[in-house]
Amino acid sequence: MPSTAPSLAPFAQHKAQIAAILRAWTMTEAAAEETAEILGYADLHGIDSHGMSMLPPYDVWRREGRLNMQARPSILRETPVSALIDGDGGLGHVPGAFAMRTAIQKAKTSGVGITAVRNTSHFGACGYYGMMAVNAGLIGMVTTSTPGVRVAPTFGAEPRLGTDPWCFAVPAEPGRPFLLDMATTTVAYGRVRNKANENLSTPQGWVVDAQGNPSTDPRDVTEKPGFLTSLGGAPEASSYKGYGLAMMADILAAGLAGESFPSSPDHAQGPRLGMGHFFMAFDPGLFRDPADFNADIARFCAEMRATPPIDPAKPVMVAGDPERATAARRTKDGVPVGPGLLAQIKALAADAGAPWLL
Repeated sequence: MPSTAPSLAPFAQHKAQIAAILRAWTMTEAAAEETAEILGYADLHGIDSHGMSMLPPYDVWRREGRLNMQARPSILRETPVSALIDGDGGLGHVPGAFAMRTAIQKAKTSGVGITAVRNTSHFGACGYYGMMAVNAGLIGMVTTSTPGVRVAPTFGAEPRLGTDPWCFAVPAEPGRPFLLDMATTTVAYGRVRNKANENLSTPQGWVVDAQGNPSTDPRDVTEKPGFLTSLGGAPEASSYKGYGLAMMADILAAGLAGESFPSSPDHAQGPRLGMGHFFMAFDPGLFRDPADFNADIARFCAEMRATPPIDPAKPVMVAGDPERATAARRTKDGVPVGPGLLAQIKALAADAGAPWLL
C-alpha cells in the first residue's frame, strides 16, 4: 500500500527544486530565484496552498500560452505617491515584489506609496509582500484579484467572485509583527486543491456542490461546478461580510489596475489571465514617533496573547503567530510535500528537463 506520509526536505533544497523547474520553463535566473523565494516562503510558513502546489496550474497556463516566462515589469503611470505597473503577462511574483518595493520607496520619501499592477497573474501569498513593508518599518496592505471564479455572492446560485485575499501587516515587537493574511472565503482554493491532490475529504463548511448543498468532496469544486463558501460560510453566519470584503479586494486590485472583475463574462478568458494586484505602504511616522507606535502595537499584541485561554493547550495567538511557529518547525524538520503533489512535481520536472533535487 503506498505511503500517505509527506516527504520532508530542507527549505533550501525545497526552494531550489522550485527554481530549477522555473528555469527549465525559460524564466531568467534572477526571476526564477525571486519567484522561488516567494513560493518557498508560503510553504515554509504553512501556507501550502500558495507554494509548490501552484506549479501544476502554472504549467497548465504556460502550456496554454497564457504566461510570458520572460516577463519584465514596467511603470506605465507614476506620481510621487503612486504607480501603475504592467506585469508584461507573466507570473505575478516578480512584478508584485517590484510593485511593493516601489510603494516602499515612495513611502520613504512621501510617507505613503500606493501601486497597482495590471496584465499579471497569480503572485503567491499576500503576506510575503506585507512583510516587505514591515521590514522597511512601514505598515503594508496588499490584495489581489484571482483568475478562478469559484465563489457565489450571498444568496447567489452562480459564482461571481474569487478567493480575493487581504493582507494587513504592521511592525510591532521585532520578529513578531501583526501579519494578517487571509482569503475572503472560508479557506483558500489551494487548500481545497491540496485535499484533492491527496484524495482527502474537506471539512464541513469549506465547499458546497452545484446546487448549494454542503459537501466534503473537494472535487465538487476542483472538477465540478460547485462553490467555495464566503468567509462566514452561510448567510446565517454572516457570509455577507466575506462577500463584501471580496468586492473591496476586486475594486482595489482589478478596478484601479483596469482589469476585469471576476463577475465579467470575459474574466480570465482569451490569451492572458488579466489579474490585478494592489499594494500600499505607509509610514506610521506620519502620525507619531514610529518607535512609540511599534511599542504600543507590541503591547496590544502581548495583551491578546495574555488572554486566559478556554483550553490551556490552545493559547491565544495573534495574526502571524501560527505561521511563525510553522516556519520555525519546518526550518528545523524540513518542508513537507504530500505524496500526491510530490508525484506531480516530479513529473513536471522530468517533462521540463529540470534536475530532480528532492
